[in-house]
Amino acid sequence: MITPPYLQKGDTIAIVSTARKNIDDNLKPTIDMLEGWGLKVKLGKTIGLDYYQLAGTDEQRAEDFQEQMDNPNIKAIWCVRGGYGTVKIIDKLDFTTLKQHPKWIIGFSDVTVLHSHLNRLGIESIHGTMPVSIARATDDAKNSLCAALFGDTLRYELDCDALNHIGKAKGELVGGNLSILYSLLGSPSAIDCEDKILFMEDLDEYLYHVDRMMMNLKRNGCLSSLKGIIVGAMTDMKDNEIPWGRNALEIIEDAVKGLNIPIIYNFPAGHIRDNRALIFGRQVSIEVTAEKSKVVFD
Repeated sequence: MITPPYLQKGDTIAIVSTARKNIDDNLKPTIDMLEGWGLKVKLGKTIGLDYYQLAGTDEQRAEDFQEQMDNPNIKAIWCVRGGYGTVKIIDKLDFTTLKQHPKWIIGFSDVTVLHSHLNRLGIESIHGTMPVSIARATDDAKNSLCAALFGDTLRYELDCDALNHIGKAKGELVGGNLSILYSLLGSPSAIDCEDKILFMEDLDEYLYHVDRMMMNLKRNGCLSSLKGIIVGAMTDMKDNEIPWGRNALEIIEDAVKGLNIPIIYNFPAGHIRDNRALIFGRQVSIEVTAEKSKVVFD
């Protein structure tokens, strides 16, 4: 995997939208934070564009992202928010320059489309909090993103969750938003699960949808080929009038319970204030005991 150059003070980071529009004046906390880290900020042309739900047309969003990828003065690209729409531009993008001169792509949720595609291209990327969330993000979320961008070691130690599966594993971390991963299966951007450690999180899904998605991953052979699993936040799940009968974590556990691999539940990442940074494409070691869970990036 290609590791993009870590940031240095004086570098410029671009903020763009690949999906939902961001028309509010809400980026001052983010800009102040980045400038406090010694970085310069460039707002992409999609910031402020208003095309129904989206930040401009597909062509405008693709053009903005392409411009930041190809601009040698931009050292990282941070997607302003998620929503839906990144998949509508992924096939309009030319990653030739990015492969020759890699830079960090940052975000989560709908940005999983980019993470997954970049992983297939052999380029690491950062799953972490986004600009619209900085005002309410925890210090740990912000500090972990800073550490990932500037090349400090990412290491997490958590109390053990009752659902955890004890064990040790080391492998390349892949994944992101479960709904997006599910939607990409069968496409050129689908994740390769072979000998990987899979991270997954989700938001605002019906519980039976979660079951459907997990069954798809299982029947595709993804789950059985993994070395380990990290389950992040499953936030604001919904149920029908007739209950499904299990919560989201229990649904995931039902799909993976026969796997002889370490599994961490309730890792602090996803649609929560404490959205810790993860590096996709990076080798990561996980260790799960009855007392603690450890996640350490190489």
